[in-house]
Amino acid sequence: MKKNMLLSLMAGLAALFALAAFAEPAADYTREKKWADEVVPGLVVGDPVYLQTPRGHHKFLTLFTPVAGTNKAAIVVHGMGIHPDWGMVGTLRTELADRGFATLSIQMPILAADARGEAYPPTFPEAAERLAEAVDFLKAKGYTQLAIVSHSMGSRMSHVYLAGKPDAAVNSWASLGIPLDNYKAVKLPILDLYGDNDLPPVLANAGKRKQSLAARDSKQVRIARADHFFSGREAEMAAAVADFLNATLK
Repeated sequence: MKKNMLLSLMAGLAALFALAAFAEPAADYTREKKWADEVVPGLVVGDPVYLQTPRGHHKFLTLFTPVAGTNKAAIVVHGMGIHPDWGMVGTLRTELADRGFATLSIQMPILAADARGEAYPPTFPEAAERLAEAVDFLKAKGYTQLAIVSHSMGSRMSHVYLAGKPDAAVNSWASLGIPLDNYKAVKLPILDLYGDNDLPPVLANAGKRKQSLAARDSKQVRIARADHFFSGREAEMAAAVADFLNATLK
């Protein structure tokens, strides 16, 4: 009797540890709401649109800037711990719209403000779901030629989505400031854009990333005197992305 109880207890503990090992830490939805409460009232360009993930049914903020007379749109993906109108991300979403591309800048999963980059990979599955929802939204609005424009941690998240089975409407990817060393799993045209004063991992892996660019119209561009956030070089950043989108979205 005692032996059976002990075995049952051990089996229960094993199941609990297995669930804990595979459990994904929840994104900080409270922090997301705080960002949304700050961003939405001050929004000048674009409209706030809330989309919903199929898993967990979490609603997340997106900023939609439609452009009439075009079927081309860009999904703009921010980096670690920020929001869809932050700094260079806000510049990208508005500048690309001014250049004829509808934009949907989306809130990605974030963790606590003190979370380090290595804590983020468990949030990548939800990030991929958000990208899929963004694609569906733009297609429903009549945009059939789509690109993903992502920065830093947002590029790592986008890589997960694009290395899987991305929607056929997604035709290219502008990847800014990514620290990874190759794009071999992604079959789309890729713009690898970074600054010559970028973060050490971005610079160290630039050569390997360039060698892995296989699809037609893929290219690597380095912007002189630009840091990881393209501070003071936002115009060159936006121009490089727009030129790439013009070449890859028909």
